[in-house]
Amino acid sequence: MPAAIVVPIGISLSADIEYREGRTKPYKARVRWVDPVTKKRPSKSESFAEEREAQQWIEQLEADAENGIDPRMATMPLAEYGEANMPLIMRGLETKSLDPYMAGWRLRVVPTVGHLPVRRISNGVVDRAVHAWIADGYSRSVVKNSIAPLVRAMEQARRDGLVEYNPARVTGWQKEYKLAEDELEDPRALALPDWYTLTALADALVARSYREYRGWGDVVVFEACTATRIGEVSGCRVKDIDTKNWIWNLRRQTTPGPGGLLDKGTKGKRARKVPIIEDIRDLVLQRIALTDGNPDARLFVGPRGGRVTTAILRDATHWDEIVTQLGYEHLRRHDLRHTGLTWMADAGVPVHHLQKIAGHGSIITTQRYLHPDQQTVTDAGELLTEHLRAPRTPRLLVVK
Repeated sequence: MPAAIVVPIGISLSADIEYREGRTKPYKARVRWVDPVTKKRPSKSESFAEEREAQQWIEQLEADAENGIDPRMATMPLAEYGEANMPLIMRGLETKSLDPYMAGWRLRVVPTVGHLPVRRISNGVVDRAVHAWIADGYSRSVVKNSIAPLVRAMEQARRDGLVEYNPARVTGWQKEYKLAEDELEDPRALALPDWYTLTALADALVARSYREYRGWGDVVVFEACTATRIGEVSGCRVKDIDTKNWIWNLRRQTTPGPGGLLDKGTKGKRARKVPIIEDIRDLVLQRIALTDGNPDARLFVGPRGGRVTTAILRDATHWDEIVTQLGYEHLRRHDLRHTGLTWMADAGVPVHHLQKIAGHGSIITTQRYLHPDQQTVTDAGELLTEHLRAPRTPRLLVVK
């Protein structure tokens, strides 16, 4: 854990900019200062494409120092800032609140937004984080216990002068929870009806893309038939595919982050096994053949070998135009996952198995994919299970 930060009140910085010819970011800005406590002389540096950007970076750190902000905190990721200041962030809490708050911080806040610098946490970032937790099936209390530590961390950042206001103090989040809940209430309505429609969509997207790149159609079909997220498809490596048992050992995803795309663990840090159905096995083998058997190669890439995202797929294939022409103007890339889960549910995959394949945190989320008649039967069985497991007084055996 990083050492606690001591704010150097009114400290002065010495700064310089070095030009290094031949580099993509040739301007290296550096600041130094004397720590008033340890008397050591730490420094911080960063490279920029233009001298103006380097100078602005120095000026921002100088302003921070004048306001008593440790220059190291100015660009510190939220996770690191939180760990360094946790005693202040959680001060005054009783154990009954501290434990769930710390769990929310560790299990949801850090994996979702912990990589972002404190100053990049905005209202929009918080909205998306909360929506992601809801979409993953977490209960209201879990979401609340995740928002609370984020609010406290950003409040400490406000007191430290890193942000002007607390963006995590969202009002009406319960209403937002209800809206997101309603959106996912019937994910079956978002699914494509059948295999023919899926392949027709894939072919149309390929035909509209630059040089008719077949890889875009492969991404669409694979995502739907595995009921996964496009970030998980993008993160899939050759070594993750077990072609003997035809199982995808899903371990990672590719998502946007500071400085570009990042490879990290799956949502909720839950690795899982996903079946690869016979209809797409030839597709998978063809993709593997394109990598020359390199186990670390990505199974799906763009036409120039780049990583795939939902935005890249949308723009490269003119997605919005194509789905409108096909009569599915509501269809988003994420609805391919809804399609796969709906098909699996209709095929009779048991709900507990479907939950594991989907990686849902709550079985309530998974149940929404069941056909209404099937869900009624499932619910009845679960009610009986709860009844039989309820504590009761042992029956006395009467001997006559």
